[in-house]
Amino acid sequence: MPKTSGRLLSLLSLLQSRRDWPGALLAERLEISPRTVRRDVDRLRELGYPIAAIKGPDGGYRLDAGTELPPLLFDDDQAVALAVALQLAVTTGAGIEEAAARALTTVRQVMPSRLRHRISTLQVTAVARPSSAQASPAVLLALSTAIHAAEVLRFDYASAVRRAEPHHLITWGGRWYLVAWDLDREDWRTFRADRITPRTPTGPRFKPRELGDVGAFVTSRFRGSSTPEWPCQGEVILAAPAAEVAPYVHEGLVEALDASHCRVAMGAWSWPALAASFGRFDADIEVVGPPELKEAFAELATRYAAAAAR
Repeated sequence: MPKTSGRLLSLLSLLQSRRDWPGALLAERLEISPRTVRRDVDRLRELGYPIAAIKGPDGGYRLDAGTELPPLLFDDDQAVALAVALQLAVTTGAGIEEAAARALTTVRQVMPSRLRHRISTLQVTAVARPSSAQASPAVLLALSTAIHAAEVLRFDYASAVRRAEPHHLITWGGRWYLVAWDLDREDWRTFRADRITPRTPTGPRFKPRELGDVGAFVTSRFRGSSTPEWPCQGEVILAAPAAEVAPYVHEGLVEALDASHCRVAMGAWSWPALAASFGRFDADIEVVGPPELKEAFAELATRYAAAAAR
């Protein structure tokens, strides 16, 4: 049988990993008797962990949220993941940069030296959006609460009062957006969270609607297309190394052909827009297809030549 201190840490780790634990299963996992499980649970309670007993044929235990935050137990991978997430918090646009920095300092102070060394070798330079694009944590909390409660949300937006059924809170390009059913326009809409001023109280409860794949919906809205896929897709061969092209192709494929040529496949909302996207690379272009893309290049060539002649 492991020593009491190690056994308590193992018990706490199990209780944190799932909501409910039958007492017999805990005893089996820890290789101790149910009586020892009960004694160890009492010890954890004395240390401030709110562990509730579950009634029923088997009985069991649950680690509940308490009025104070007791010491938490993380394994090595969880501790590293937490530290990395705190370093990246500056990019969320949620206005929590200072709090995240303080939390990271706290976590580092209690880390074993081996973990502090791992974190020190991973220095992340996180570039945030301008402060004007940040959503207030209070607003994000209000939106999340309305989504969870399925309550109609009233809010000021672009000098108007809007009424909507909130369904999803998402991030895109470093900004937060609310995906909601607009009651006045009777359609799905996305609203920038940093421009929302919620009104209280919230409205009546509503029955959530089926949106389908929220990721596909948001992607199609921001692309300006009615479908999650680009309506115009094509391929070209660029006279440029793949390593120089790849960093600038965010939603496409780059295939190295040789040291100085690569194949690039991308999409856009129109053929001229797609041709212009390929044209931004300072390199000769060979159109692979389709024919519409070649026609778009010819159209742009005529337009650019006329602009240069004026």
